[in-house]
Amino acid sequence: MEPGPFAFVIPLHDHGRTIAEVVRRARTLGFPVFVVDDGSRDGGGDALAAIDGVTVLRHAANRGKGAALRTGFAAAGRVAAWAITVDADGQHDPTQARELIDAIPPGTRPIVVGHREGMDRPDTPWTSRFGRKFSNFWVRAAGGHTVADTQTGFRIYPLPETLALGARTNRFQFEVEVLILARWKGIPALEVPVRVTYSPPGGRISHYRPFVDFWRNGAVFGRLILARLFVPRRVRARRGEALDGRG
Repeated sequence: MEPGPFAFVIPLHDHGRTIAEVVRRARTLGFPVFVVDDGSRDGGGDALAAIDGVTVLRHAANRGKGAALRTGFAAAGRVAAWAITVDADGQHDPTQARELIDAIPPGTRPIVVGHREGMDRPDTPWTSRFGRKFSNFWVRAAGGHTVADTQTGFRIYPLPETLALGARTNRFQFEVEVLILARWKGIPALEVPVRVTYSPPGGRISHYRPFVDFWRNGAVFGRLILARLFVPRRVRARRGEALDGRG
């Protein structure tokens, strides 16, 4: 049984070589696709609006993956109860979203995390292996969900519950912040294994910057760990400033 209408949300930043194939495969499931062009300079999103069922939203300047996801969620929330996110770099197979959907227990509203398999292969960038281990540890330390892949971009989010969490990070850290805030709020999470390739046709473009993003991760985790230590759980579980670590 379908747990509700779905829409794809795909953040895009200079992935012109891969985005068309990602969108094509996503559309085979019949769901609407929202591509958020986050200040791309390569023109990769220009032809996408002509594809049936695809809406292209644009940020005039690059604002970050988290900001792009929030823009996409707000638009998708007008037509769907769930947002399926997939990266534009071709590392995921969007058709596997059906497996993530089928894993949702009837009557529940979890975040579904696509756990990337094969991360120990030789073609897996060391930054991806290290980043996942680093992130997994600190998400647990901040009281977030215990999942094996806290950095995967292949997920299903319940809308509008995710937007109501109040996550405020604008870049890659949005995805780990949501896993922490969701646990505080009592939104469950579950994992489904998914395939991953780091050598898609056309070549993979990654905007992950190990040292810059390491420090950004540290700042986010520090803020949330302090909130966990000093803000009572019942306060963190409420909507409002306390929920996103500002209270």
